[in-house]
Amino acid sequence: MFVVGQDEAVAILSTKICTHFHRMKYELENPRHEEIIGSVKSNILLIGPTGVGKTYIVKLIAHKIGVPFVKGDATKFSETGYVGGDVEDLVRDLVKEAKGNIKLAEYGIIYIDEIDKIASSQGHWGPDVSRTGVQRNLLKLMEETEVDLKAPHDLASQMEAVMETQRTGKAPRKKINTKNILFIVSGAFDKMEQIVRKRVKSNKIGFLEKEQAIISGDKYLELITTEDLIKYGFESEFVGRLPVIGILKNLGVEGLYQIMRNPRSSVISGKKRDFLAYGIELELDDDALREIAERADKEKTGARGLVSVMEKILMPFEKKMPSTIIKRLFVNRELVNNPKNALQIMLIESEIAEFQRDFLTETGIVMEFTPEAKTYLHNEFDEGEGVGEYLKHNFKDYGYGLKLAGNDSFRITPNVLENPGEFLDSLIKKSYKKNKV
Repeated sequence: MFVVGQDEAVAILSTKICTHFHRMKYELENPRHEEIIGSVKSNILLIGPTGVGKTYIVKLIAHKIGVPFVKGDATKFSETGYVGGDVEDLVRDLVKEAKGNIKLAEYGIIYIDEIDKIASSQGHWGPDVSRTGVQRNLLKLMEETEVDLKAPHDLASQMEAVMETQRTGKAPRKKINTKNILFIVSGAFDKMEQIVRKRVKSNKIGFLEKEQAIISGDKYLELITTEDLIKYGFESEFVGRLPVIGILKNLGVEGLYQIMRNPRSSVISGKKRDFLAYGIELELDDDALREIAERADKEKTGARGLVSVMEKILMPFEKKMPSTIIKRLFVNRELVNNPKNALQIMLIESEIAEFQRDFLTETGIVMEFTPEAKTYLHNEFDEGEGVGEYLKHNFKDYGYGLKLAGNDSFRITPNVLENPGEFLDSLIKKSYKKNKV
């Protein structure tokens, strides 16, 4: 598993998830042991900015240990389930993920992102009533409850149940128990730093002014308490069901750079495959990766910023290159800083090369372009397109003319490009006079 800059969070997650499932296994193998009354399940709260790997880490761990896994977005749920989704749908989705195996689903992982969005705002009313309701509904699931697999608001499920009752005379009621389902919730908690900062600064005990001054950013989040979460807008009972807290740090330029450097980076390998689908090999040098990381860091969206920056730079190449003869794209810092100019140069070079190839095939004559001639074409064709048609049209008679002049090669200069017709006439006349003498 490859995760950048989140060693502490990964350690917390892997340890607590491992302990949770080992404990479940122990209790299954030792059913005679007395149940511990009041025992709190190790549900986990992850706090960190967007794009730092929260979902990625949880999904990888679930896949590694081979348990059913579902992800939900807290903003999609409502208290009633009639407007928005019902939190119990997550449990039903877990059964679907387990291919109907209820026993397996009862040992799955439910991951809920954007949990900070269901925190109630102090001093407000209206939507906050629903947010508190969602918290309470989730609280029931995180403790222990039984969820009917037939959703009460699902008309299709209800009709199916009615038909089954009419057919068998019994009302089937399949349920799933949430006692052993591990819940992991996460959010960015944008305003949490302010809450912790205020508490720390107001608490003079154990904190000198000098010590407070050196605490900043991620360090404040490491001091988070139950009191801070309640202040943020969560019910105390809800917070009590999330005893494990993991803090994920901002990746920064170095972290983003290291993500791309990894051979298994989905950002780079995904983009390479996009181009490979057109038969084009994509390669990025170290300076280009650095520049992309610096730009992505300014987006403030973590690793997602890498994809966004990469798309902005490479989309024009992805659009234009498949229709050319170019089979390799090398990305350096210069290309990243001025992709439009780099693409123009590539397209012109490609059309020149295609013209040279076709001209040689048709006439047996080698056409060479001086550097000044290429610069001339760059200046004339801002978008880099149309060069091929221009050359084919203006040099269509050159094959015949150059053969008359006895040339098996020809150098194209800016003077030739300015008036190719007149230059060819002059060349033929000079050759004719020379032969006549």
